[in-house]
Amino acid sequence: MIKKKTFGSILFDIINCIILIFICLVSLYPFLYVLFASFSNAGELATHTGLLLRPKGFSVAAYSAVMENQEIWTGYLNTLIYVIGGTVVNLIFTLLGAYVLSRNNFYWNKILLPMALFTMFFNGGLIPNFLLVQNLGIYNTRWAMILPGAINTWNLFIMRTNLKSIPSALTESAQIDGANDWQTLFKIVLPLSMPIIAVMILYYGVAHWNAWFDAMIYLRKRELFPLQLFIREILMASKTEEMTLSMDLSAGDMERVSETVKYSTIVVATVPILCVYPFLQKYFVKGVMIGAVKG
Repeated sequence: MIKKKTFGSILFDIINCIILIFICLVSLYPFLYVLFASFSNAGELATHTGLLLRPKGFSVAAYSAVMENQEIWTGYLNTLIYVIGGTVVNLIFTLLGAYVLSRNNFYWNKILLPMALFTMFFNGGLIPNFLLVQNLGIYNTRWAMILPGAINTWNLFIMRTNLKSIPSALTESAQIDGANDWQTLFKIVLPLSMPIIAVMILYYGVAHWNAWFDAMIYLRKRELFPLQLFIREILMASKTEEMTLSMDLSAGDMERVSETVKYSTIVVATVPILCVYPFLQKYFVKGVMIGAVKG
């Protein structure tokens, strides 16, 4: 039997919808502002004040400058290498570590679990990490962006909790039939853990895509810089002169165009991860719920 909604219930739903719509607009507007500004005419944008609800004029000159900048494409290539290679390394080590820590019959769990938990609250700091990377011989190489963060302890515990939720009867029956730990992991555990694998891909992938601080510390060759480090130079150090030289502009016009170049650079760097996110977003809720309770 469907109960008729009371006036108070209807009023609550209306107010709730209004609040949620307002929150969505407030959250979405900064991105829309950057998008509209990137397509705006530099001169009209410079004189505009207040809210920006549409492009002021229309120009793709800023995008042309971004696309002609070779460092942007170098950064894209390096970032893809770091995202793909780093995420693969992260998944392998996190899965192996979580599987070991999820086994109740593994004696060393009582020692390894507190050790892993300790690293969530304490670490050596920047200088010891730098010296470690240098002594390992991976300073100023691509491995410096991949190996030091091979396992994120928080993600390790999330995956461990998920693996512990798999009924032990499944793994025990496989072992009775003669399966070893590797066969149990890849033929039983892994197929049942695809949702959490998707969550880990999203977590690690976004982290690698946005990484710039490690690159600033461990890399000196510009041909190894990720995209985000080039973007930092453009946004923080205002290194847009080379990108606008081909436009044959006056000093004043170049300064105005440099602002739209910054906005278009942000859009170019953000679009790829926005295209991937909708396909994995549905796993976010599962990942959050798994991390909410730890066993």
